[in-house]
Amino acid sequence: MSEKPRAEARRTQLYNVHRKKAKITVFAGFEMPLLYKGVISEHLAVRNSVGIFDISHMGRVSITGVDSERFLNYVITNDVSGLSPNSAQYSVMCNANGGIIDDFVVYRLETEKSLIVFNASNREKDYNWMIKNAEHFDVKIKDVSDDVAMFAVQGPKAENTLQKISSADLNKIGRFKCAHSRLMDVEVFISRTGYTGEDGFEIFVWNVSLKEPDNAVKLWNAILEAGQSFEIEPCGLGARNTLRLEAGMCLYGNDIDESTTPLEARLRFVVKFQKGNFIGKDALLKQKNKEIKRKRVGIQMMAPGIPRQGFEIYDDKGGKIGYITSGTFSPLLEYGIGMAYIQTAQAQEGNLINVKMRNRLAKGKIVSFPFYDTRKYGYKRKITT
Repeated sequence: MSEKPRAEARRTQLYNVHRKKAKITVFAGFEMPLLYKGVISEHLAVRNSVGIFDISHMGRVSITGVDSERFLNYVITNDVSGLSPNSAQYSVMCNANGGIIDDFVVYRLETEKSLIVFNASNREKDYNWMIKNAEHFDVKIKDVSDDVAMFAVQGPKAENTLQKISSADLNKIGRFKCAHSRLMDVEVFISRTGYTGEDGFEIFVWNVSLKEPDNAVKLWNAILEAGQSFEIEPCGLGARNTLRLEAGMCLYGNDIDESTTPLEARLRFVVKFQKGNFIGKDALLKQKNKEIKRKRVGIQMMAPGIPRQGFEIYDDKGGKIGYITSGTFSPLLEYGIGMAYIQTAQAQEGNLINVKMRNRLAKGKIVSFPFYDTRKYGYKRKITT
């Protein structure tokens, strides 16, 4: 009996590649690989060498026109005026109350042309929000999501892998910098960005439709072949989640949403109050000048157990002080870790807390992000592999 397609689920250009070897799940309305060999082996491949992810389900919107910079500075919290062509920055979009509509990366392709890559679950919401707020700006906003394939090649051996098939010197591409290049004979746009905490690249394959995915499939296979000597692993959403959590990166819908502000989420660095007016500025200034009542923190479990989303957090006197938003067993550290919102007065690094796991309280402590030793892991590592 053949497997029936999941109702109304969407697919990326690489679906037929994934379904042959990966366990498939539905995420944000897309049939995506949850895992290939396994979450732990894929996770450790990225931390120690290199892995490749299909991230074609992400949303992509191009913004062009003479007012593109002014428009972006109005709808996002960061300041794009300092972004030169072939540069990128992380930012968020807020509603009038300062709640986070989405987080994303902005790429400046040309002086009057930018690309925003946002979460798959917010494709339509983000596009509609931009259209709604573009009325008084001379810009053209186009959803190009279905005509672009995207891969993330992540890990300390990512550059070595891609250099084998790249026409550009990848060492010259700095962090959050970009370049037009060719991988094999496929034209791509490549940026030194990622969602794992490791060094690596995100690759845009232009003009690859869902009906004509050949260049995407060809490049995916070429990267896997180029990385064979480094034991590259194709990776799924499971490892992508555990990697981003170890690195202290937010997942929209879990750790940030329209009920949280970037100040509470400790994303103050992407809020540029000194620039002109932007949506949510007044509300964020009011919160900044008054009081931030809760903060996002890291939780390291001191007792057995995995903190899961929704688990309540208590102080030693039995008072409820927060809750877990994301949690997992860290494949690298081999203990439970979590992300949480804690009352500001209790949110100091080193504070001991108790996580309610069903009918028991498990001891943990508040730690800084990322969870791992940055001298050994991540893009800042000092020890090479």
